Amino acid sequence: QVQLVESGGGLVQAGGSLRLSCVAPGLTLSTYPMAWFRQAPGKEREFVASINWPGDTTSYTDSVKDRFTISRDNAKNTVYLQMNSLKPEDTAVYYCNVDPKLPYSFGWGQGTQVTVSS
Repeated sequence: QVQLVESGGGLVQAGGSLRLSCVAPGLTLSTYPMAWFRQAPGKEREFVASINWPGDTTSYTDSVKDRFTISRDNAKNTVYLQMNSLKPEDTAVYYCNVDPKLPYSFGWGQGTQVTVSS
C-alpha cells in the first residue's frame, strides 16, 4: 500500500514562508503527476496546486497564485510546495496526492499542519 508522507509544516507569522515536502517510500513518484491539497478546520479538502511528471507544467488555485510554487525533484523522488507571503487563511493541514484529474488516488497520508498567525 502506498504511503504518502508530508513534512515541513509549522507555525509561522503572517508574511512568512514554509517549504513542504512529499515523499512516498517504495514508490517512484516521478511517474505521476502530483498535487497538493489542504483542509482547514470545518472545511472540505481543497486543491492547492499540481505539477506534471516532468515538472514543466503547473497549476494553482487562485488564492495561492503568485505566492506558492509547486516543484519536484524526480531524482530525489520528492514533491515540494514553497509557500511565501503566508496568510492566516492558509492555515490548514496540507496533503499531497496524485493530480485530481487522474481517475484514481493513493490513500491519504497524515498531512502536515501549517498554522499562520496574524
